[in-house]
Amino acid sequence: MRKTSYLIILVISIFSTGCLKDIEPSDALTTGSLTATKEGLQQGLNGAYALFKDHVSFNGTVDGNNMYLRQYFQMSDFAGDDIVCAQTTTDPLFYSFSLDHTATQTNSRYFWYISYKIINDVNTVLESAEKIANPDESIKQLIGECYFLRALCHFNLVRFYGKPYSQDPAAAGVILRTATTDPALKARSSVGEVYDAVIADAEKGADLMNQPRGVQHGSKEAAWALLSRAYLYKEDNDNAILYADKVIGSNRFTLETAATFPSLFANALTGKETIFCVAFTPADDYGKAGSIASMLYSDGNSGWGEEYASQSLRDTMAAHPEDVRWSYIKPLKDGNGVMQKKNGIEVYYISKFSFQGGSPTLSSPILFRLAEMYLNKAEAEAKKGNVPGALDNVDMIRNNRGLQNSLYNRQLPTGKTALDVVLKERRIELAFEGHRNFDVYRNKRDLNRTYWGYHLPGLKESDIDLSTQPRNYPNLVNKWDAARIIYYVPIDEIQTNKLCIQNP
Repeated sequence: MRKTSYLIILVISIFSTGCLKDIEPSDALTTGSLTATKEGLQQGLNGAYALFKDHVSFNGTVDGNNMYLRQYFQMSDFAGDDIVCAQTTTDPLFYSFSLDHTATQTNSRYFWYISYKIINDVNTVLESAEKIANPDESIKQLIGECYFLRALCHFNLVRFYGKPYSQDPAAAGVILRTATTDPALKARSSVGEVYDAVIADAEKGADLMNQPRGVQHGSKEAAWALLSRAYLYKEDNDNAILYADKVIGSNRFTLETAATFPSLFANALTGKETIFCVAFTPADDYGKAGSIASMLYSDGNSGWGEEYASQSLRDTMAAHPEDVRWSYIKPLKDGNGVMQKKNGIEVYYISKFSFQGGSPTLSSPILFRLAEMYLNKAEAEAKKGNVPGALDNVDMIRNNRGLQNSLYNRQLPTGKTALDVVLKERRIELAFEGHRNFDVYRNKRDLNRTYWGYHLPGLKESDIDLSTQPRNYPNLVNKWDAARIIYYVPIDEIQTNKLCIQNP
């Protein structure tokens, strides 16, 4: 990718506010374009699923870098400490690394737009379904999937644009859109109100979905998994455990073993742990032009490969080279075995979004999987003071990741709390899957990025000495209550919806 200075990126963003085009909430579906039949509902719902992976026209153009899932993973993980930025870039993903957000950055603007486009489409399907008298179980399944998708989109939006629930449930959240007839001018609901809506939709969806259509579609268990996650974020530990146990007790999923885990993400659709994923086909392989993997991996031809597993994450994993989770971190070495660097940063590619069908830029990204349910239980038990229960759930994961000889066996390491142990395990197990940033801040912990990388804007490696004076450099330690950890509401919404207030 072309390099540019940080100043140029800011100037481009500032000037872009003067040429915004009108952006409608959604133009994909209307109730008039859907027939009130199972086939009509299914066609509309398939279109909503496709919006998670399609490159959709935005602001008058189609940009190969704009995709819901690409922005979702980048906006979350690039703002954390598991992935290091190896150079400055014109791609707005750079703002996630630096946390110098603007209301005009395209990745955030597109994510907001496409999220509400999906919500509008499922609302349209729901309103069409209301015309069907006495819907059978197959139609109820489709309706339930709509509620699940609406819950998921609202939940992801409030995590990016609202404070963590644990910090302030009364803080401004996002705009709840629950009908196509909602007024265009609508205020943001509070974080707590958005969580209530998410939980209500997920519960309704779970009740309706009784005919599973495969892990590429919503299901009862996927809704339960979302409920477990949402309740964990609310610190409602009993319900986080309850819904995690519902998923585990369904017996539809089992943990991958040390032998099979390294191939899980390349085979997500048939993986034993996969609860819900977005199905990509070879026709959806965007290669170097906008795939999720394009920034994280390269075989020399396939992608940009400019963002790597951070030294911080690798140090966290260093004690156990036998851990099979290393299989998703690929060191780049020359023919003599010498570790390669880019701008002083060691090149450790990330392959969780690669190798479906052998392609280095294709995968079907997993949004919910069984391992998270055990970790949700572990965290909730830790917060309830049940240390043995927390460690037992952590050991369920470790026992299946090649660490049979390194289990905790209900004994805390010296100087560590149960929550310390759980968060470390979550970091390693769920690395690059969009969790780390949220896990840190919702637990009111600071995020330490004291390592060399381009999250330090305007500096180069020779400018700094992290070992002696790390506190003198910007963006190294992000406070859990800092305003900058959440994104600005995009300028499009602020300019067209005068009831929507901006984040500070």
